[in-house]
Amino acid sequence: MLTVRAPATSANLGSGFDVFGVALERPADVVRVSKADRTTIEVTGAGSQFIPEDPDKNTVGAVAEALEAPAHIQIDKGVRPASGLGSSAASAAAAAVGLNELYDRGYTREELVPIAAKGEAVVSGDAHDDNVAPSILGGFTIATESGVRQVDASIPLVACLPDIVVSTRDARRVVPEHARVDQLVETVGNAATLTTGMHRDDPGLVGEGMHDTVVTPARAKLIDGYESVREAALEAGATGVTISGAGPTVIAACYEGSQRAIASAMLDTFGEHGVDARAYQSRIGRGAQIF
Repeated sequence: MLTVRAPATSANLGSGFDVFGVALERPADVVRVSKADRTTIEVTGAGSQFIPEDPDKNTVGAVAEALEAPAHIQIDKGVRPASGLGSSAASAAAAAVGLNELYDRGYTREELVPIAAKGEAVVSGDAHDDNVAPSILGGFTIATESGVRQVDASIPLVACLPDIVVSTRDARRVVPEHARVDQLVETVGNAATLTTGMHRDDPGLVGEGMHDTVVTPARAKLIDGYESVREAALEAGATGVTISGAGPTVIAACYEGSQRAIASAMLDTFGEHGVDARAYQSRIGRGAQIF
């Protein structure tokens, strides 16, 4: 048996829709794999009652099939489904890394990204690399059609998860089909600023580069209290705030030592809107680890 811990992730980061992603130090999924004649799945942990154990309907089943690696797979969910923190990606990433090792398939971490993305497609309907890439590789990732680039970074983060459900499919329906040229110019500038900040480990540049006027405003309407929470986090010291993935998690970049105040401000503000929430004081961290 092999045990793999794969981290939660935050995709998009505002200006990098379907391209940018980061691995979080916490929370994470823990997946155990052991060889078997056919694939079976057992799920426990956060939101496990909503996750199918049928291999044809679970992300890890698709990964096992792609690797031709039947196994008994135990998933202990630390990342709640429909959280905007790459829940299905964490399970898929852990399964890909674990089964590749268990069956000695010989794939590199980079080669495992599109394999894990096939598992993502079971849940979201499309194979996207922006969550599975950082969950496997760690750090900050840029996923394009030509491949994935990765940068080690250690930016402090606060991820605040409200007790609201926003499905990836619903969040995609509200994405605008068109954008003005001035919005595209601004987005390119912000994405470049964020990328520079990651290379420099500069929370100020990363936060500045999170600003987005195309996708985020449309998705913000699905999250009660989003604008107020964003303003509260900025006033508490965040350098930038945006929606994590499809939401509803709201993620803030910040300087070291300010996570506690920012987390408290975000929780209090969600509470003022009648929404329960929990906050993870985290940072950009490592990818999937085999134990």
